[in-house]
Amino acid sequence: MDAVTPTSTVVPFALKDTDSLIERVWPAQKISVETQKERKSGQGQTLTALGSYWKGRKPLFLVEACIWGALLPATGSDEADLEILDLLLGMSDDQIVERIKSGLSLEDIKKYASKEEYEELVETIEEAGSRKERLRSLRREEKNRISAAIYARMPYSARVAIMSRPEEVGIHDLIESRLPRVNRHLGTTAKTVPELIEQLGVMRFGHAPKVADAFCGGGSIPFSAARLGCDVYASDLNPIASMLTWGALNVVGADSTRRKAIEKAQELLADEVDKEITALSIEHDADGNRAKAYLYCLEARCPQTGWLVPLLPSLIISKKRKTIVRLGPNFLKKCFDISIEEDVSPADLKGAEIGTVQDGSLTYMLDGERYSTSIKTLRGDRRGPDGTTANGLRLWSKTDICPSPDDLFQERLYCIQWITADSLKKGRQETFFAAPTKQDLRREEKVIEIVRQRLPEWQSKGFIPDSLIERGEKTDEPIRTRGWSHWHHLFPPRHLLLLGLIREKMSSAEMCLDFCQMLNITSKMCRINSSEGQGGAVKYGEVFYNQALNTLLNYAVRGSLSVLKSGSLHPPTFSIGRNCAVATHDAKGIGYAADLFITDPPYADAVNYAEITEYFIAWLRKNPPAPFRDFVWDSRRALAIQGDGEEFRRNMVEAYGAMTRHMPDNGMQIVMFTHQSGSVWADMAQIFWGAGLHVKAAWYIATETTSELKKGGYVQGTVILVLRKRSGGEAGYKDEIVQEVRAEVADQIDTMMGLNQRLKGNGRAENLFEDADLQMAGYAAALRVLTRYEKIDGTDMTKEALRPRRSGENNVVGEIIDFAVQVANEHMVPEGMAPKLWGGLSGGERFYLKMMDIETTSLRKLDNYQNFAKAFRVSDYGAVMGSMEPNKASLKAAKEFKKSGFEIPEFGPSATRAVLYAIYELENEVEGDEVLSHLRDMVQSYHSKRDDLAAIADYIARKREKVDETESRAARILHGLIRNERLG
Repeated sequence: MDAVTPTSTVVPFALKDTDSLIERVWPAQKISVETQKERKSGQGQTLTALGSYWKGRKPLFLVEACIWGALLPATGSDEADLEILDLLLGMSDDQIVERIKSGLSLEDIKKYASKEEYEELVETIEEAGSRKERLRSLRREEKNRISAAIYARMPYSARVAIMSRPEEVGIHDLIESRLPRVNRHLGTTAKTVPELIEQLGVMRFGHAPKVADAFCGGGSIPFSAARLGCDVYASDLNPIASMLTWGALNVVGADSTRRKAIEKAQELLADEVDKEITALSIEHDADGNRAKAYLYCLEARCPQTGWLVPLLPSLIISKKRKTIVRLGPNFLKKCFDISIEEDVSPADLKGAEIGTVQDGSLTYMLDGERYSTSIKTLRGDRRGPDGTTANGLRLWSKTDICPSPDDLFQERLYCIQWITADSLKKGRQETFFAAPTKQDLRREEKVIEIVRQRLPEWQSKGFIPDSLIERGEKTDEPIRTRGWSHWHHLFPPRHLLLLGLIREKMSSAEMCLDFCQMLNITSKMCRINSSEGQGGAVKYGEVFYNQALNTLLNYAVRGSLSVLKSGSLHPPTFSIGRNCAVATHDAKGIGYAADLFITDPPYADAVNYAEITEYFIAWLRKNPPAPFRDFVWDSRRALAIQGDGEEFRRNMVEAYGAMTRHMPDNGMQIVMFTHQSGSVWADMAQIFWGAGLHVKAAWYIATETTSELKKGGYVQGTVILVLRKRSGGEAGYKDEIVQEVRAEVADQIDTMMGLNQRLKGNGRAENLFEDADLQMAGYAAALRVLTRYEKIDGTDMTKEALRPRRSGENNVVGEIIDFAVQVANEHMVPEGMAPKLWGGLSGGERFYLKMMDIETTSLRKLDNYQNFAKAFRVSDYGAVMGSMEPNKASLKAAKEFKKSGFEIPEFGPSATRAVLYAIYELENEVEGDEVLSHLRDMVQSYHSKRDDLAAIADYIARKREKVDETESRAARILHGLIRNERLG
């Protein structure tokens, strides 16, 4: 792309040695809310249209918040600096009107409006003899003016839920009308966002900022940087990642003229292929109906009866249409005939939920007898001495496109969904289901014959894959469960024909992106869901609905119309005009310079992209179009940085060391990673030590989801680490460093809590920083101190970072970081709790009472509970949890413990345990005198602890007032009993 002519009229290097805003303050809670809104928009996310199969993209809003935070200076006025950052991210109260998406509800108005605003927006009318409230009919401008003030009082999460995302309304439009205000604060003269970015770069680095990402993945970081106006260099070892990043910059980032040309080429290719498919007469029946989808299942011969049985987990085709499969025994051929019945009775529909596969076994009825055989037994699965599983399946050959007659698993077409001839060209098509006829089966044979004839030539030219599936953690699945040995075995003949025709005609890089979207819906791994679609219609899934290669017993094969339509990409347009480059190479071998390295490394990554993307690489590795010819079309698994442990640490040190060497002395790195374990911090400290980096700040961004695919322990939070080059060669001793850490952590948290209080004093309804942010800031403060030193107790920490660890050895880094957490927790005294009382509580008590404070807000996120459990060293916090649902987590109430439930290690013989038991008794109508008697028995030195017990009861009464009124009342009664009891 062409470089932009410099427009800077600012002083070069004026900010060279100035701290960035993200090193000082950063509104992590507001950024979390905006980030989650973007993530939850699903297919509405800007880059998802390029490839929904890449699951690990960081939200664009989060990346842009990092870039602005890195470029903006910390001027010494935190509140003024945050106001400017809010404006640049579209989060300011001044920008509410432009972002208003849906009007305020009557409930919102009652809750947040002033009396005057309420009267302006709401009127009372007489209707059917009663008075009712309704919204007044106002001009849009007037309504928005009044509503904006109400929005500004709402909690930020509630406000954003009913507003458009900044990029939906045009982030540059939100910002540019307010640039005069920004210029006055920064001393810039910009008239556009790219000009402002360039001027900040000149002031800090002497030129427009250069941003690089050595783990570019799905392209979020390079795209966000380029969209703002930075020069960008992106690379990844994986060619699919680099291709997606190229697409973000050159397709989503294309101007309108280029986009029209891309879309025209897409339409021409689709029309050409469609005409060829139609001419082959393989998708139309004699009445002109056209197939929308073909439903296939595996068949296997039962070893007990010798019958060939379809493997169908369910006999339901469509719940909405009450359509099911009927199996009729064919005693002559020892198999089952299949018919399709529509509009069956509720009883028949219910009975069809149970198919011929139950609990992993082939199970069916024949002549009144029930037969059942485990599918593992059918395959002959056996475990070898090395722990691997083998079986008796035949490995398919390079020339195979369907099972041979002797294979255990056969593939059977059992149903076709047809589009009626007269609705083919209508916007709303009509469809019906039918069992295949003899003519349909002849068309199947025709397809197989065409593919067999073309396969040798197409494989030699790369139009159909000819590569073996390399064994691995994810790629073993199709080999082990089906005997598929080459990548083209994962595709049905119909799709081999369709994809081969498309691949033969592809000529541009943009088409590769379309093609990969088609690959994601064309293999034998596409699920059939009888009730998942809109209105309960049948929905056909994607291959990568999760991050694995899942073989299926029955699957959908979409007709060519659906496939061709899926490849027509229409993402939003964001014209990019800076210098952008994309390459494929190892992060450890980078050779390009950048001012900001922003990366999302593969730490403990459950997504094995190195293996699963070979599914796509197999189709593109031969004769890819320019500019992809310079890419290395191989996953290069051996070079991929994955997992954890010693090898991971060494690779990461090499990668981040290379980035450090290629940035200026005042450059910066921002590292994003998923925080799942406390040991992560010690590992990351050692990695940054080895790479010559000094941690300056850390921020926590909540990214939870309640997706069915992520239930169970997959709660996520992203930590943003800010790093600079380490200067000097300081040495220190552990006992001195511990005290330095204590002071640094305390100062950091006191500063952030003070900013919360100042902003609340200015009318803000909620905290800027919540407890999770304060915890992360405590970690960061510890790492700031630690990573400044090259030697601790005489040990060279750079060399120590690369030394293999021995099991059970003491880790000075881990000890200091744990200490930092304790210091942070001491400073995070819940509102309404006396610091002296807090200091005397056990970890279990602190956890319970702290989370009780958090439950008075809307922040019932499971990762909050997880993080505080780790911080307070509570090993089994689940024992005191009433709910572990990700976004609706909650503690047990006193009544939920029941009598036996109070004997848990998390509380021990503590004051909090005694108070909760007393509240439990009061709720069960035990007399007050008896409750006090039990309390005296439970608490040693009761008289000296009366004040603490009363304070805890009072605290619970106040915290439970709006959460559990009954418990609050009982706690208030207990407080009075303790205070008013007569002591002998």
